[in-house]
Amino acid sequence: MRPFAGSRIAVLGLGRAGLPAALRLREWGADVTAWDDGEVARDAAKAAGLTVGQPTDFDLLMISPGIPHRGAKAHPVAQRAASIGAPVLCDVEFLFRAVRAAGSKARFVGITGTNGKSTTTALLDHLARAAGMAVATGGNLGPAALDMPVLPDSGAYILEMSSYSAERLDQARFDLGALLNLSPDHLDRHGDMAGYAAAKARVMQGNAVAVFGMDDAETRAVAAAHCGSMVRISGSTPQPGGIWAEGPLLRDETGVIADLSRAAALPGPHNAQNAAAASALAFGLGISREVVAAALLTYPGLPHRQERVGEIDGIAFLNDSKATNADSAAYALACQERVVWIAGGVPKAGGIAPLAQWFPRVAEALLIGQAAEEFAATLAAHGVPHRTVTTLEAAVPAALEAARRTGSGAVLLSPACASFDQFRSFEARGDAFRALVADLLNREAEAA
Repeated sequence: MRPFAGSRIAVLGLGRAGLPAALRLREWGADVTAWDDGEVARDAAKAAGLTVGQPTDFDLLMISPGIPHRGAKAHPVAQRAASIGAPVLCDVEFLFRAVRAAGSKARFVGITGTNGKSTTTALLDHLARAAGMAVATGGNLGPAALDMPVLPDSGAYILEMSSYSAERLDQARFDLGALLNLSPDHLDRHGDMAGYAAAKARVMQGNAVAVFGMDDAETRAVAAAHCGSMVRISGSTPQPGGIWAEGPLLRDETGVIADLSRAAALPGPHNAQNAAAASALAFGLGISREVVAAALLTYPGLPHRQERVGEIDGIAFLNDSKATNADSAAYALACQERVVWIAGGVPKAGGIAPLAQWFPRVAEALLIGQAAEEFAATLAAHGVPHRTVTTLEAAVPAALEAARRTGSGAVLLSPACASFDQFRSFEARGDAFRALVADLLNREAEAA
């Protein structure tokens, strides 16, 4: 199988996805030139036998999602691509072309949105595997697209699509697509909300099954402009012809699909919407209602999404490090009655002001990172008790003390911020929280 024989492909960015992609493209016949601005990454590529050098003459450019390819911050290699007319593509585009070149009719499912796409992607994977389907799942949620095998006609690729990847699609089309929700994010990359929404909407072009969340105005606007049939979903509001939740009951016009109060890993209306989306996509893949109903209740959840990492004296410690913006943190706060909240990091536009309706649930907020001063001002304006503790290491024991003093049932790390001031990723931040809680558990046990 050599679908890219004769193609000169430049690969820019040799990290988790880039290096395997370069190797796979070479395996598939391409003449690959690889480049990364980091010396360590370049050395790894040389050790793997790749041609390494800043590319100047190529037919196609595959660029890692986080590297800008347009505007004032565009990478020089991306600028070169523009000057020679070489398309800038994501790894999913190359996977799609390769699969179709191999003659496989396996279906492609694209899942996007500001929040919830990882959970929905993993949940659909869980439903499909329960039905015995051959699936490959990843994309923005690993593994990388070009690490995936060529599936048979009956198989399905379930791909979480970021706006960064979606804007670099060309020929690829998703047989089934879901746009869960939209709120301001990555505006420095896309220019404004319209640019961000347009990037996300590319996942929804040409779907046989198009699933749209109806719980926010921005997504409803994209749905209104969509050409073709759609399945409307909601975590709280009836949707004629669609799937929605009434309290804990997930249902459609046929009746109840599942009682989500029995699905421990799917708390809150936001997860009800995720379950509705995954169910709509599963039905579109031909998975039976009975399999979906049973498998929803056995979904194990993902790390860093309201992950219960410990308990002390009845106080639950919840790792919601994936909450890198206010909308995502709102979902977690809405699931708690009284909570000690650890928040902060690199703030997003708008800060935490949109969370004001949930502030009465916060017994005390402990603030870390760059956002501490800004968040403190917002909380003070709303009369929310708060302290700046600067680091996560200081926040965890302080949170236990605050929870005991205020009678709170949970300590919630839901930062509403990016992690890059103190951690390399939200995963690293969540892992650090988990380790700190484990250490606190040990110290409490020794002191008992």
